[in-house]
Amino acid sequence: NSALGDGDISSEVPRYMAYVGQATSYKAGQVSIENSRKKAKDALGSGFDIKKFHREVLNTGALPLSVLEAKIANWVKAGGQ
Repeated sequence: NSALGDGDISSEVPRYMAYVGQATSYKAGQVSIENSRKKAKDALGSGFDIKKFHREVLNTGALPLSVLEAKIANWVKAGGQ
């Protein structure tokens, strides 16, 4: 069940079958960022600002997940500034 049209679905299914690593990597990144967000939100409480968090995640471009997690941990230690 999808909101996508048949043509879109027909092109997406083979892509995911051929490029399994792409979908897996995307999901791993999503889970990692969600975990970092939860940790930051728990640590900063009412001082957590989702816009600042997103800016911190995106401002250096693509990074290995371990580096991004460390970067966000340092950002939290600095008070989310």
